[in-house]
Amino acid sequence: MGKTILIVGFGPGISAAVAEKFGSSGFSVALVARKQERLAAGVSALKAKGIEAAAFPADAGDAADIRAVVGKARAALGPIAVIHWNAYGGSETGDLVTADVAAVQGVFDVAIFGLLAAVQEALPDLKASKEGAVLVTNGAFGEINPQIDEYAVGAKAMGLALANAAKHKLVGLLAQRLKGDGVYVGEVMVAGIIKGTPWDNGNANLDGSTIANKFWELYQARKEVRARIS
Repeated sequence: MGKTILIVGFGPGISAAVAEKFGSSGFSVALVARKQERLAAGVSALKAKGIEAAAFPADAGDAADIRAVVGKARAALGPIAVIHWNAYGGSETGDLVTADVAAVQGVFDVAIFGLLAAVQEALPDLKASKEGAVLVTNGAFGEINPQIDEYAVGAKAMGLALANAAKHKLVGLLAQRLKGDGVYVGEVMVAGIIKGTPWDNGNANLDGSTIANKFWELYQARKEVRARIS
């Protein structure tokens, strides 16, 4: 078996483009999401292009679920060489002042705890790969900037902003912690709307392939921890 990229939070846009980019470069592709119909369509599209792929339904906010998925993907496709964390959480916590505290905790279940579970479970594979990597999709709401904060509040995206900020810090910490093990950790901060996604109301300004290409560049160079695309 060859190397596998585990894509958590699969859907149209960035993750679909990453799947195709890495799949066409010799990776087997493990797609993870909650919706089985979306996974099935993704696998079919990849296989039509000659890419080995398989679907693994799971909840990105359930650490036990994610740990189990890592084992299933490894058994089906081979060692996990790359994790792409594209999972989204925070839509139910638009206003932190009125949000249920349990819902706020759910933001971190996806952005932090699920990601950590995936990294911990796949770490032996990532180290053994010699080219292991953790690639994280993030959004500009996570930037520490008064104008960004004002916009996030107005857009009722406070939970998403909180998740992105925490994830942004986690990327830096993991990058420092794992570089001695030969595992690259990188993030693409997206400041825009991706075409073909649920947020595309005709005003999208970015193609998923642009983000996927940037992830590939970061993965190949293994130097810069963060990139921003707008």
